[in-house]
Amino acid sequence: MAAIITLTLPIVAGIVMLMIGWRPPSAWLCALANVGVLVAGVILAAHVVHGRPVVELAGYLRVDALSAFMVIVIGTISTLASTVGVRYVTLELQHGRTTYRQATTYCVLVQAFVASMLAAVLSANLGVLWVAVEATTIATTFLVGHRRTRGSLEASWKYIIICTVGIATAFLGTILIYLASLHQGAHSLNALNWVYLMVTAKNLDPATVRLGLGLIVLGYGTKAGLAPMHSWLPDAHSQAPSPVSALMSGVLLAVAFYALLRFKAIADIALGHEFPRMLLVTVALGSLFIAASMLISQHDYKRMLAYSSIEHMGLIALGAAAGTPLAISAVLLHILGHGLTKSVLFLASGEILEQEGSSEIGDIKALLARRPALGGIFGFGLLALLGLPPFSLFSSELLMLRAEFQVGLGWAAAIALVAMALIFISITTHGRRLLLGSPEPSSLAAVDESVPAERLFVPNPYACRTSPAIAVPLIAALSTCAGIGVFAWPMSSVLHTAAQVVAQ
Repeated sequence: MAAIITLTLPIVAGIVMLMIGWRPPSAWLCALANVGVLVAGVILAAHVVHGRPVVELAGYLRVDALSAFMVIVIGTISTLASTVGVRYVTLELQHGRTTYRQATTYCVLVQAFVASMLAAVLSANLGVLWVAVEATTIATTFLVGHRRTRGSLEASWKYIIICTVGIATAFLGTILIYLASLHQGAHSLNALNWVYLMVTAKNLDPATVRLGLGLIVLGYGTKAGLAPMHSWLPDAHSQAPSPVSALMSGVLLAVAFYALLRFKAIADIALGHEFPRMLLVTVALGSLFIAASMLISQHDYKRMLAYSSIEHMGLIALGAAAGTPLAISAVLLHILGHGLTKSVLFLASGEILEQEGSSEIGDIKALLARRPALGGIFGFGLLALLGLPPFSLFSSELLMLRAEFQVGLGWAAAIALVAMALIFISITTHGRRLLLGSPEPSSLAAVDESVPAERLFVPNPYACRTSPAIAVPLIAALSTCAGIGVFAWPMSSVLHTAAQVVAQ
């Protein structure tokens, strides 16, 4: 019953929120449900690492080490986002930027979003996985447009149009894998069962699998923010409420890439490593150089973080292209580290926007001197994002590079390092402009009646104290990221076991 309970927790919390409306107790109930997801993920991971996969609901739910790891990631990031989200909604209500009805809808959609991601990683059927990923698109479309400004509505339309094209492409690829499975004798009920496909993959028609995998990489790559269908990501992440941006960047992209890993494992058996590797290297390098080129002249710190997500998904794709157990372990470690780091940065950026009234880097100076706690959190988050020790992204990037050189992808790793160097310089420059300097009065963001309607936040330049409701969870998340980087042993067994699920 562990998998069923895990999936049920956010659904029950969402139903309670829908029934009684937004209140602090119901909001904290949602946060508590997400804590329960995290605890369930840890319990499932401990079970499957030392035993057999958990199979429930007549085989439609299946938890192996990879699924359990993804439940931990979803639980961790959703706990962080929903905890800070209570303060976000409270401030929105206090300032008249939302209503109690809209706040209720927001919280219900967040829980539906979490439940959809859990359904994706717990499903044993690749068709159900597709349905769950599509459900995340529906929920997040309304969440991106929650503020109902011109910019947020435009971003939500762009998001649903591009992602619908992408998910439809993934559907066609899934259908091709289904047909290939039927043609080699599978029953219609288990033709998309992942375990069955892994056993029979060597008998699948190579041409059909090759075309299907190409469509799947393009389709799920769209949801993962990979080139060439990445253009929705900067708009959606920059316009969405900060807790939603944290969830989308920290875990939604990872769930989409999880789907890619499942299909890649089948293709590796059916086709060998070369074709899947070529596809992933292509989209990875394209994503890295798009991120590098766009970050050079970036002037909005939320969009800066969004383009950084494209970079890190490119790094993850390049690591997955190597495909060895070491590479996949590093990819999974990177997914967790990136989720923690990017969630901290997006949640901190929401607080910066609340206090400064602008998302423009040029409008904010000396943040570290004027708001030490908030500036320190954002600064350390940038250091973690850039892959500096002791944070876990440093370890995962080194391990991915090592694995890439071992399988003959040293040339791709060298190209990626050039893009990473450009990104490092760009983010460092933007971060220095935002964080450092003297706190002169002219550096304070001013209220201007000509500010576009998208900037609905009134700056409070003299409120230098950051609420513990923001500081404590964000510092805890950064500390966890650093702890994982220094003491990898708590995660090593689950990472190794999870990597063995899809690595050949």
